[in-house]
Amino acid sequence: MNDITDTQNQTDGARVEKTDGEWRQVLTPSQYEVLRRKGTECAFTGEYVDEKRAGRYQCAGCGAELFASETKFQSGTGWPSFTEPANRAHVELVDDHSYGIHRVEVNCAACGGHLGHVFPDGPGETGERYCINSCSLDLQES
Repeated sequence: MNDITDTQNQTDGARVEKTDGEWRQVLTPSQYEVLRRKGTECAFTGEYVDEKRAGRYQCAGCGAELFASETKFQSGTGWPSFTEPANRAHVELVDDHSYGIHRVEVNCAACGGHLGHVFPDGPGETGERYCINSCSLDLQES
């Protein structure tokens, strides 16, 4: 876990702005690669893939509350998957046409950090699967 005390629980709509150097100081190399460079961790390697503890998943970059453990499910894809965000206003959805395909990228609305992608093949009422990189999250147990 990294030190995010200066921006803990960013959920009030204020944008977290840092220089590239400041992000490199507060994030681990893998967090920086995913959150700031839109990378992806390898399937089945993330800390939260099989996580079952109750709590709230926050952005590892700024502390914004993103997902609740109640919406997490086993998708079999190798990344933590959620049916919906804890608060829709805390995530930004952006069309992503990289790699010659269309996907919908999920970013933290507070700091702009890349979280993963959302797909229309999830369970439940929304039919959505928020496929999120573990290293972009920080679980706060309840």
